Amino acid sequence: MIVDKNYCMSSFLSFRCIDDENKAFEEDLKPRRFHPPTDRYPVRTSEDIDKFIRKVLQDKLDENTGIMLSGGIDSAILASYMPPGTKAYTLKCMAEGALEETERAKIIADKCNLDHRIVEVHWEDYLQLVPKLMKHKGAPLHSIEPQIYKAALQAKNDGITRLVFGESADSIFGGLNGLMSKDWLFDEFVDRYTFVNPEKVLRNPVSVQEPFERYRVGSGIDFYKFVSEFFYTESVASYTNALSLANVEFIAPFVQMYMDVPLDLTRVRNGDSKYLVRELYKKIYPDYVMAPKIPMPRAVTQWLANWDGPKRSEFLPNSIDGFKGDQKWLVYCLEWFLNLLDDGEIA
Repeated sequence: MIVDKNYCMSSFLSFRCIDDENKAFEEDLKPRRFHPPTDRYPVRTSEDIDKFIRKVLQDKLDENTGIMLSGGIDSAILASYMPPGTKAYTLKCMAEGALEETERAKIIADKCNLDHRIVEVHWEDYLQLVPKLMKHKGAPLHSIEPQIYKAALQAKNDGITRLVFGESADSIFGGLNGLMSKDWLFDEFVDRYTFVNPEKVLRNPVSVQEPFERYRVGSGIDFYKFVSEFFYTESVASYTNALSLANVEFIAPFVQMYMDVPLDLTRVRNGDSKYLVRELYKKIYPDYVMAPKIPMPRAVTQWLANWDGPKRSEFLPNSIDGFKGDQKWLVYCLEWFLNLLDDGEIA
């Protein structure tokens, strides 16, 4: 294991993960990662998706299984397979102006006769849970991890030992329509995807373009392959870290699938993103209007509205000017992680 703090800081800010598995913030603090299953299921049609969901859930549908139910179509599809009375959990960030999914989720829960439960998420939860999650992960966190962890803890307290998630349908089936919207030149995709440019924040930034280079095609980039492989693994790691710490089994049927035919970018760019998943939704809920796509709600914009930026020497002064909430979170969480390291509370 190579200790390379500058690399790890730059990688986290750029990708929300430490890409190089041989590098870490400190010796014996290997960042926890997600490695895709080797036996993923090939999908060509919406019927294939339905068949595999049934296969994954066939031995899991008992009183020990709950579901995380957002307002989106992915978890709504999975909700239709759950037995009546299954406990369904929806996150609600307790901050003025935070995105709200509970009403839409309740519609689906009522339709499927599920036991709908709200998980309230407060800033105080982040203050309590983030250090535990960072120690478990060996790295700073994506902003969704504390609330996933709180939901898992609440479910476990309710007697649930496994939770079903709709994670990864977007990255696998063309749901991230912004990243699919054009044939990107290499450099412009790097700028578009990078969460926080390390050069704007760190005194000693390190080039971390290698993940992009793996997908370079001439002057362009295979952006779908990048999303369905690299982004996919980074995103799932947020769930597996939180669920493993809570000792709750992570069940995510979409994570175990892959597109066995080329993604129809014309359909995606004409407004039919994630078209195979949409087709299945329409079969299950023919009379329901699909909810618009939104990221998992998290109120970091509100909670960090008055934060004036990092103070440690690793960071440039006034480096978060103009940053959005999720960008502020990455810098805030990185500084928090470094402080905990110095205090001996992680390693």
